[in-house]
Amino acid sequence: MGQIITFGEVLMRISPRGNKKFIQSNIVEFYFGGTELNVGISIANFGGNVKHISAVSDDFIGDTALTYIRKFGVDTTSIIRSKRPLGVYFLEVGAVIRPSMISYNRSHSAFSEIDPPKVNWENALEDGEWMHWTGITPALSKNSFEILKEGLKLAREKGMAVSADPTYRNGLWKYGQDPKEALIELLNYSTIFIGGVNEINEVLGTEFGYGNEDFIEASKQLMIAFPSIEKVFDKIRTSLNSSWHKIRARMWNGIEFRETIDIDITHVVDRIGTGDAFAAGLIYGLQKYDDYKAMEFASAACALKHTYEGDVNFATVDEVNNILGGNITGRLVR
Repeated sequence: MGQIITFGEVLMRISPRGNKKFIQSNIVEFYFGGTELNVGISIANFGGNVKHISAVSDDFIGDTALTYIRKFGVDTTSIIRSKRPLGVYFLEVGAVIRPSMISYNRSHSAFSEIDPPKVNWENALEDGEWMHWTGITPALSKNSFEILKEGLKLAREKGMAVSADPTYRNGLWKYGQDPKEALIELLNYSTIFIGGVNEINEVLGTEFGYGNEDFIEASKQLMIAFPSIEKVFDKIRTSLNSSWHKIRARMWNGIEFRETIDIDITHVVDRIGTGDAFAAGLIYGLQKYDDYKAMEFASAACALKHTYEGDVNFATVDEVNNILGGNITGRLVR
């Protein structure tokens, strides 16, 4: 596998222990994460060669974040230091019928105030074979949007594959950029689309439904609008409550439609980062397997992430393949 490049904010997550609300406890735990970083670390855990590009605070918190990232073998040589603080978010983990709650504190953070001249894309992409982006990064600031666009343009000039997860979160777009126009511009540099009908409707201004036929037609229309996009993969979550979910996936690769079976997650430990785990499994899988097996691998990786606390998926290739082999009993391994 060639080097996989991720670009995005490094965040600190702060949560009360267990399923408590902040008002119930004065004891908290912290984790490091961030959408694109979660993808990169997960791929590194599968044995992939990953470089993450970001900006972190030039203090002991930034030092700790870098140490955390490096311990997974992720290349941090393109992460710059900033006088701005590291972004933070606060999470109360829900249970059963009570949903989880998140509050972000990332305005004017080290990453949202990232300085474009300090990101040297020629050096950063020197060994790159694949670049991954999400809709979170261009939403944070004008600088992060422009830097991402510059990197994607160079990645395509170098012939790299580019996967896009154009997650749309309306509350993040606060600097005057039209979200739809920005995502359209970035999708023109992308080859793999990781998203469903909601994301396609947002970009195309369409009103496709959620059935498989609508998904296929939506994918076809997306490929017409963006000729560089070759394949579309969609993770489908069925939530029975906060603690019991089902995961499956479907795809349209321009030739055929395929769909995986549901994986039951009867006790969700932590659902943060599960979409990132799917993207990581897919990126890894597409470099190893055919499209359908890559999607199966991604779906199983996503399901496993629900069993780990924190933002990152710690699953190995063998553990994912055990799930694919039908070993879903959770029996003790000796």
